[in-house]
Amino acid sequence: MLTLASKLKRDDGVGGPRATNPASDSTRRVSVRDKLLVKEVAELEANLPCTCKVNFPDPNKLHYFQLTVIPDEGYYQGGKFQFETEVPDAYNMVPPKVKCLTRIWHPNITETGEICLSLLREHSIDGTGWAPTRTLKDVVWGLNALFTDLLNFDDPLNIEAAEHHLHDKEDFRSKVEDYIKRYAR
Repeated sequence: MLTLASKLKRDDGVGGPRATNPASDSTRRVSVRDKLLVKEVAELEANLPCTCKVNFPDPNKLHYFQLTVIPDEGYYQGGKFQFETEVPDAYNMVPPKVKCLTRIWHPNITETGEICLSLLREHSIDGTGWAPTRTLKDVVWGLNALFTDLLNFDDPLNIEAAEHHLHDKEDFRSKVEDYIKRYAR
């Protein structure tokens, strides 16, 4: 992350005087989002749950990263679940966009990767949705908790998975284990 942090220092005038060409100024400006992300990524990396790993495919693009969650308990223990996170330009007024890349049998994640997590909602009825005071650390901890504390069968996005659990917990567990073997190793 030093690359972007160095760029921020240069663009703020630490690295010398700025060019007077307006076109040059506009290409050198760093967005508010990127300034926030430099701080938040450092905080995130220092406070990651032990079951999570973060990967930035391009260290100059802190607005795009991949998260791997490897639950160490519960139904999903032994699986390796990949999430893609993209932070929009309007961040921190709007939440990051997150998609699960690993096919999973889960009441709060569809097989196509959509996620039901209130803090990822811009407008949430229960008041626990996105707020400008939330950070990437909250997002990562929330995604991690979907495999333990926040696993919610009562308000599912994948209704079929929730009903499966309601009618036959052992068969649900078996299907989760099958999905882990096939898609999450």
